[in-house]
Amino acid sequence: MGGFNSIVKLFMPKDRVFYSLFEDVAANLMEMGKVLTELVETADPQTRKDKVHLIERLEHKNDDYTHRIFVELGQNFITPFDREDIHYLAATLDDVADYIHGSAKRIDLYKVTVITDSVRKLADLIYQGTVELARAIPELRNMNNMRVITDACVKINSLENHADDIYDRAIADLFELESNAVELIKMREIYQALEIATDKCEDSANVIETIIIKYA
Repeated sequence: MGGFNSIVKLFMPKDRVFYSLFEDVAANLMEMGKVLTELVETADPQTRKDKVHLIERLEHKNDDYTHRIFVELGQNFITPFDREDIHYLAATLDDVADYIHGSAKRIDLYKVTVITDSVRKLADLIYQGTVELARAIPELRNMNNMRVITDACVKINSLENHADDIYDRAIADLFELESNAVELIKMREIYQALEIATDKCEDSANVIETIIIKYA
């Protein structure tokens, strides 16, 4: 069966491969977002470690997909949309994965014992952002449901605004209530990584909007 599939792939229009790869990235990101929410919901150190390792593996998988998109970009004369848009979409989605991984890694390395409500809220907003990306990206394949894409992008923008508010409040509370300088620095870094992940979801949504404006 594997042989047959590769023959089918040979005869598949070369530009179709980008859709499949972006869909793989979107599904993988959604999985990373889900695992991040599970990580911040658990108090058990071993479970938390397992979740961090899983996010790490998913991040490597994401790197592979991104690398393949760039390789295809180098080899393919025909692309389904502008080369720079493909490049920028791949890069921003890869950034989302990096910052999800960065957040999880910091929670682990800094041995954070008490997960704040703000961390949980930000993780949830990241997850919701990845869910919306996973809704929008498969629609790029035929662009029949523009409404689904635009709704997802609007939702991502509002998630990012909400994340900004939570981040600002969390940082203000941190400076007001945390007297230990080391703890303050640790928590600020975690908040920053989480907040940047939501920014990167918005960047991805902006590229998707650019693409549909050109092709609508």
